[in-house]
Amino acid sequence: MLMGSVAQAGLITYSSAGVDLVLDGQGLTWTADANLAATETFGVSGITADGRMSWDTSLAWIEAMNAANYGGANDWRLWSALNNDGSGPTMGYNVSTSELGHLFYTEGGLSQNDSINDSAALTSVFRNMQDWAYWSGTEGAPDPDRAWLFHTDLGYQDYEVKFIQGYGWAVRPGQVAAVPLPGTALLMALGLLGLGAVGRRGRRLQ
Repeated sequence: MLMGSVAQAGLITYSSAGVDLVLDGQGLTWTADANLAATETFGVSGITADGRMSWDTSLAWIEAMNAANYGGANDWRLWSALNNDGSGPTMGYNVSTSELGHLFYTEGGLSQNDSINDSAALTSVFRNMQDWAYWSGTEGAPDPDRAWLFHTDLGYQDYEVKFIQGYGWAVRPGQVAAVPLPGTALLMALGLLGLGAVGRRGRRLQ
């Protein structure tokens, strides 16, 4: 069962199968725990006590997460470093067109050299956000030994060798219609009552 509320413009908090999640303005659902791997490895080895891992390990972690049907879903993935039109990825500051870049700059209202934890909009709905670097699921083509990262301690996107220790943050396609917004149930109930009243009035006029 999904239960939701609007926590910030563009951000909706809800829970599914006992898991806290956040739906963003891009239509993506993120785990509310931004360092889930520190407490839930899903049996994957190679994750440090503070949740860091290599890129290959982060992919294995996502695979195990899906096998566990975490939050009632099995389509989790790492965020994409591609631009929202499918081009890129783009390197540098102010990249608001990747999925984590959008969360940082657009949803979070941050600027370059800010920390993700400087955003009240994000800290109000997410927990355990790390001031370091988060792996994307995007390889650093044409170099297969590298993958893209977003540095949440300063708002910089680039690619690094896959064996360095970064964090993993899982996302999945959001289902906006499946998240009941505040007042939705009340409006539906009032609508049904109104239809019932019209039906009764019509029967009296016959």
